[in-house]
Amino acid sequence: MEKDFLNNNLPDQGWSINALLHSRAYPVKKLHGKNDRQRILSNFKWLSDRALETDHRFYNEALSLQMKLFILDMWHLFANEYERRKHTLQTGTLYERFMQLAQEHCLTEREVQFYSNQLNITPKYLNHICKKTSGITASGWVQRFAKERIIIHLQNRNLTISEIADEMEFSSRSFFSRYVKKILGVTPSEYRSRLG
Repeated sequence: MEKDFLNNNLPDQGWSINALLHSRAYPVKKLHGKNDRQRILSNFKWLSDRALETDHRFYNEALSLQMKLFILDMWHLFANEYERRKHTLQTGTLYERFMQLAQEHCLTEREVQFYSNQLNITPKYLNHICKKTSGITASGWVQRFAKERIIIHLQNRNLTISEIADEMEFSSRSFFSRYVKKILGVTPSEYRSRLG
């Protein structure tokens, strides 16, 4: 196929740039399903048949239209894969950013809303991303990180329970004790007494 013929039949420059960049990064296109394979083979056949119909009164126009149909079908396949990869990259990046934020702020920020605000997404979407990526909700991750830090703090005998509660910005020691009991199954005092 001549390069000029191909370039003259590119229907949308916006998609052609994305398709070109995508095909450079992923030169081998995997076909997902029998329909994709059949569509490509059919398009090759129709294009080949149309190219052989040199006696057709509107040969150039018909061949150009067939080429446009072929390209649109190929771009349809590329667009689906491109969007899927782009979405995966975006959600993966959001998940990684959330994990960093959760590790950094879990002691004082225990609500998913804080993290979703930082990432400019809804709490529901953040939970969806976390659940899909790791099988654990965003609140589950915050609680896990907070639990690890609480255990480390409680093991440090130089800190009083009130000091730990203050560091975690609880309004009172009793709220802190209830939170610890919820995630550790015991109160801070009971946890410390078990340490011996």
